[in-house]
Amino acid sequence: MKTLIQTILGLVIIILAFLLVRNIARPIRFNREAEERINAAIVRLVDIRRAQTAYKSVYGDFTAGFDTLIGFIENDSFEIRKITGTYDSDEMNEQQAIGSGLVNVSSTKVSVKDSLFSDNNNIEMLKYVPYADRELFVMNAGTIETGSKVQVDVFEVYVLYETLLQGLDRQLTYNYINEKSMSSGFPGLKIGSMNEATNNTGNWE
Repeated sequence: MKTLIQTILGLVIIILAFLLVRNIARPIRFNREAEERINAAIVRLVDIRRAQTAYKSVYGDFTAGFDTLIGFIENDSFEIRKITGTYDSDEMNEQQAIGSGLVNVSSTKVSVKDSLFSDNNNIEMLKYVPYADRELFVMNAGTIETGSKVQVDVFEVYVLYETLLQGLDRQLTYNYINEKSMSSGFPGLKIGSMNEATNNTGNWE
């Protein structure tokens, strides 16, 4: 009888130890996997911002379409100004320096892809949320009027944490979304805004 009780107690101790280790490892594993996904999504969002900035420099506004943006990266080019020479900026501006021959300005066309994405061989993936089974980032573009009545071109691109963290521990994902919503006011990763001019910063920056 004593041996049976000792065996049962031993099993109970083993089970409790297993549950304790699992409960400790659970949030650690979640945080590691969540961070990996978030970092991958941030890299892609920053690439989208670079592409949108280049697109606006060529066409004067932002685009709401990923097909348009990806086509621009793959097939388009933009001009880069090259300035040679020096001048004293305390004595004259750039235009005066050009007129006096101290500075020469030339421009050359460069491929958008070669210039901004030479290390990326699969531009088509830019629109997809990492780890999210071909889910797309949400992207919008348009014009807003500031408080001083100035028309400003804006865009936003985002992914909700609910999409980015799908498949991870449900309770920990729920807790994470609530925490981030309270701290940043938005339940996901986002660049830009359709409601205000934000200089296209990310809400994690």
